[in-house]
Amino acid sequence: MSILASWLASPPLEAALEISPAAVSVAVLGGRSSNPVVQGYAVEPLPPGAVTPSLTSTNIADPDAVARALNAACQSLGLKPKRVALVIPDVAAKVSLVRFEQTPSRRDDLNQLIRWQVKKSTPFPVDDACLTYTAGAHYAGGSEFIVVVARRETIREYEGVCERIGIEAGLVDIATFGVINLFLSSSLGTAGDWLVVHMRPEYTSIAILRRDDVLFFRNRAEGDAEALEDVVHQTAMYYQDRLEGRGFSRILLGGIGRLQGEVDLARRNLEARMGTVVEPIDPTRGAALTDRITATPELMATLSPLVGMLLRTRKEAAA
Repeated sequence: MSILASWLASPPLEAALEISPAAVSVAVLGGRSSNPVVQGYAVEPLPPGAVTPSLTSTNIADPDAVARALNAACQSLGLKPKRVALVIPDVAAKVSLVRFEQTPSRRDDLNQLIRWQVKKSTPFPVDDACLTYTAGAHYAGGSEFIVVVARRETIREYEGVCERIGIEAGLVDIATFGVINLFLSSSLGTAGDWLVVHMRPEYTSIAILRRDDVLFFRNRAEGDAEALEDVVHQTAMYYQDRLEGRGFSRILLGGIGRLQGEVDLARRNLEARMGTVVEPIDPTRGAALTDRITATPELMATLSPLVGMLLRTRKEAAA
């Protein structure tokens, strides 16, 4: 699997934007395919409670405020995009890995089989949901699929605030998949098995990949009593016991914590617990910044999913 799942995909796209509880963020990529450059970005804060990501209930309580912030971000960039890549919070969707011993040859049969399989663990009617999937790893016991499902009403909430200012969401995906695509769609290299830990104030997502196949995905809600390093250690044990893991070629951590310095503390704790170097998730390894943009940890966390999405659309357009 070279590209992760999305609900809509028809590149190329003009910009990438993310709607999170704290802010609306927009980024634009320039330069040639072999030398991409972040030409500009903008971040507009949102009032508390305007966006509350959820799998089962309303996500955008104040669409007017979100639309105003999005419009302001675009105006500050001098940007009037018609179609964009849209990043939504991980917790607005459910990610499942589904394995079949035999895969139906007809796509309609596969669609029905996947819907039937995820129906058991999805807390809303799958027949009325947005569902997408992509082929994952192949095993002696069958093939696996990465499935992403969300309430149709939820996706329409996020698309709707874009439409209020004349923007179409040409691609929709969750934040951590945007981060993963930073590596899958660039020249950063994805050899061996690698672990990604992506932190946000509301959640932390943990993914294991074998080259470009997702083998494991877990979302941990903020406020979980179990320490993050313990959760990652348990994940590593599962990887060794159940996924035939022989060690990670790289461990990557990045994002935004609820508290100042939380990401750096998590990195130090993980390094101590895992006994290896934990690399920061750095979007500048996939796309350079223009001279007028100063790299800060906060900006790197903001740009990572956006740059990942834009690199992905370029790769799809060139395919």
